[in-house]
Amino acid sequence: MITHMDSYGLAAREATEARFARNIAARLSERAENVAPEIGERLRFARERAIEAGRLARAGGEVQGVGMTSQGAAVLGFSRSPWWLRVASALPVVALVAGLVLIQDWQTRSQISVAAEVDAALLGDDLPINAYRDAGFVEYLKAPPNQ
Repeated sequence: MITHMDSYGLAAREATEARFARNIAARLSERAENVAPEIGERLRFARERAIEAGRLARAGGEVQGVGMTSQGAAVLGFSRSPWWLRVASALPVVALVAGLVLIQDWQTRSQISVAAEVDAALLGDDLPINAYRDAGFVEYLKAPPNQ
């Protein structure tokens, strides 16, 4: 059961939201007067489409998505994009994943190459066999070769 305080709080919240919406609309209207004519026309068109989409949403109809014009402006009303546009939009993600896989492969190969060079240098060096058994082998490797 809704109490008197709940309905009062709901009415106060709706009034605050309406006041906020009026303030935003007033500020946008003030700024709209200083806009270039072609931008104003695009905004008018987008506003009409948004109003229509809002009417459809309230009526329970299907709201159409956002599309792009050939000049790059966003336009409401494209429900489906062509298949090639969907594929083209996925290509950057595929390229990114492929690039990351290639970078990982290159990094792994370079680490293997560096380890192989170190192993070849150690095995090709003139070390006595006892050096491999010595606990101070690391110090021996760090020492200059003329000692």
